[in-house]
Amino acid sequence: MSDPLGMLGGSRGINPAGGPPPGAGGANRPGGSSEASFKDLLMANIKQVNQAHQEATTATEDLVSGKRNDLEGVLLATQKADTAFRMLLAVRNKVVQAYEEVKQMRV
Repeated sequence: MSDPLGMLGGSRGINPAGGPPPGAGGANRPGGSSEASFKDLLMANIKQVNQAHQEATTATEDLVSGKRNDLEGVLLATQKADTAFRMLLAVRNKVVQAYEEVKQMRV
């Protein structure tokens, strides 16, 4: 999991070129577009962040119990989970900020 939210590379998630992300589902969406909805992408990325957190927790527990002896691997898993969570939190903050701006618009 090199890019937990799929935002840095063009492999999945938001495509900087503006086209649909490769492998994006949602072919049954109105208008016949094959782009995944924001909700689908967000839910998939939340699941990836959760999986990274679970892997880091398992790695830490294995290190403490003696099942593992590679501290570097545990630190790497923990750092990946932390980075993924921080990126997801940044996306959440931007969405909340955009919502607050829309909420303050006059109709």
